Amino acid sequence: MEWTTQSVMAGGHRLHVELLGQLRSGTATLVFLHEGLGSVAQWRDFPSELSRATGLPAVVYDRWGFGRSEPLHLPRPDTYLNLEAEQALPDLLRGLRIERPILVGHSDGATIALLFAAAFPHWPVACISEAAHVIVEDVTIAGIRAAAEEGRSAELKARLHCFHGAKTDLVFRGWTETWLRPSFRHWSMVQDLPRIACPVLALQGEDDEYGTPRQVALIKDGVSGACAAQMIPDCGHTPHFQARVQAARLMVGFIERVSNGTLARAEN
Repeated sequence: MEWTTQSVMAGGHRLHVELLGQLRSGTATLVFLHEGLGSVAQWRDFPSELSRATGLPAVVYDRWGFGRSEPLHLPRPDTYLNLEAEQALPDLLRGLRIERPILVGHSDGATIALLFAAAFPHWPVACISEAAHVIVEDVTIAGIRAAAEEGRSAELKARLHCFHGAKTDLVFRGWTETWLRPSFRHWSMVQDLPRIACPVLALQGEDDEYGTPRQVALIKDGVSGACAAQMIPDCGHTPHFQARVQAARLMVGFIERVSNGTLARAEN
């Protein structure tokens, strides 16, 4: 199978989308949502690996402002994660005619996946959450402040420029300025978690520099559907790279259990 590319209008913006395999009506589709400084390219070959291992088609896209999608407008509202989940992502899925998404999100992307599952409880087949934030913690703010300091270096800017080009400064400011804004300190989606009925796999590295185990505990205790939770040792904020073999094994096993009905949607 080869990747194909297209543009989709979602949330009022043109988004760059890449697809692997044939999207068929009624077939579950892996939909990957990148992190706060991420893009399609930064997933590298992980979506291909998960697609091959599960036999499912895959979709990866640059959110508004990232990679090859339209540039971001600043300042971002405090509700930007909700807007991505409730407007842009459903528009994208409708545009691609994806009826049964299995969402695979990392960091910001995982939070968006969970918010989507809460807003549209009967739409996703399942949700895989890697290092999601459901509250803003002190360690989160400290980590982003440290990243903001690092962002002044030419090395980090050069690395990000490889993926975001002329949008690099907007991407970085959109992330750091929003999360460090005093009004954003009180953002939370804990109240939304009980509306999540689909099966959830919540993964987080034990050494995550942006979140504590409380994030996973809140997800596990809060959702209505089945939830498998795993803290991964010797791993930071990016399990699919820093603990790739274990993360892939956990994801493939979870998808297999969802597919054979061992993990079922909550009946509400």
